[in-house]
Amino acid sequence: MIKVFAPAKINLTLHVTGMRSDGYHILDSLVVFVDVGDQIAAEIADETHLSVTGPFAKGVPTDDTNLVVKAAKTLDFPMALTLDKRLPPSSGIGGGSADAAATLRAGLRLGAPHAGDDQVLTLGADVPVCLASKSTRMRGVGDVLQPLKLPALHLVLINPRVEVSTPDVFRRLESKDNAPMPDDLPRWPDSLAFTDWLGTQRNDLQKPAAALAPEIAAVLNALEQSTGAVMARMSGSGATCFAIYADRSTAETAAAQLSQSNPWWWVKAASTLPA
Repeated sequence: MIKVFAPAKINLTLHVTGMRSDGYHILDSLVVFVDVGDQIAAEIADETHLSVTGPFAKGVPTDDTNLVVKAAKTLDFPMALTLDKRLPPSSGIGGGSADAAATLRAGLRLGAPHAGDDQVLTLGADVPVCLASKSTRMRGVGDVLQPLKLPALHLVLINPRVEVSTPDVFRRLESKDNAPMPDDLPRWPDSLAFTDWLGTQRNDLQKPAAALAPEIAAVLNALEQSTGAVMARMSGSGATCFAIYADRSTAETAAAQLSQSNPWWWVKAASTLPA
């Protein structure tokens, strides 16, 4: 048996820049991965089957509707899989996509053939970037990936334990033809310079998501007022939000205070994974 970490994906920016004729949205997003996530355990089996454990196991399907099972069947490589579900569902931090990508990596380590790029993309727009799990500028429908070297970041992640439907968020988006990030991104000497620049960018889904789930505004307000927070924003289509801090110690102190004040929220300190 092997175990593969499935790190949470954080959309530091998410610019919706267009919409294709087939209904897929065109994005320009800066993505990082952190040391908080799910885990996949896998071993070769006669047929693929999935069991789910962990604090968010309840309600997670174990049939072909789960991306983990779909990923294994894409490889055509039967595995017995266990998903340790530690990330909240439908939370805008790529949990299902990260789990699918970890399943693909597990299959490769066990001897499965490589899945083609088109096959990986059919599992979901976020699966290719999660397969690499590196800081990346992601454009198109998730198929144009540009790895980036970014300064180390220390964050607090909060999910108010509210699930937000990504299709519903996109339906509420008033403009689907917004400006992308600059073609040539600047060079950032340190995390402070990067965070200053990041504050000039956007998540175009934040406003429509907050309209669907008012708890998002409460989370952002709490993060912005937390000790040492440099900036706060929603990740992906929500409802998870993040704030950035100068160092890990400050982030952990803020996470402890926020968790104590809001014990019903999911609160985690996190740091970006090294390039």
